[in-house]
Amino acid sequence: MTNDPFVDLRKYDQSWFDRGRPGWYILLWWLVQAIAFPLTPQPLNILRCALLRLFGARIGKGVLIRPTARFTYPWKVTIGNHSWIGDNVVLYSLDQIRIGEHCVISQKSYLCTGSHDIQDPAFGLKTASITIDNGAWVAADCFIAPGVQIGANAVIGARSSVFTNMPAGQVCWGSPCRPKTVRIKLDPSTNP
Repeated sequence: MTNDPFVDLRKYDQSWFDRGRPGWYILLWWLVQAIAFPLTPQPLNILRCALLRLFGARIGKGVLIRPTARFTYPWKVTIGNHSWIGDNVVLYSLDQIRIGEHCVISQKSYLCTGSHDIQDPAFGLKTASITIDNGAWVAADCFIAPGVQIGANAVIGARSSVFTNMPAGQVCWGSPCRPKTVRIKLDPSTNP
């Protein structure tokens, strides 16, 4: 085994990558997010949603977004009705991130749509979308990798690392994350 690097970062080139907006617009967004988001009090969720919509995010009604959540490119994000985005969640949206209705993305989770080709000597950028289907819960401090789909009503346990699709209606956890058990829907009329 040699100590020479397998990559030559001088050859890195992402000139092909489309960020979806011009550079000045992206800088404006980052400035607005850096100042407006953390300074808005918790109850001013409506202002954070309005700012995201202003910058092209598709945000449903009744969505709750905490002031410390971060969105790389909001115009590549869709969040369905009545979903929650927790504190310090990062939506690294180099590609599309679609979050369904009634989803919870808990604090410190990282949804990552970008990576690099480790076989490429130029360390080429790779992107792939992420989809979180209706009713899913991504618990605290999870990592969701590029190209992953979380099925409807799935639960991803705290601190899991998800590198492959997770099936609907399953409770999944681990690193790497794996389905462990069926999520049972309780009948509210039988709940004391």
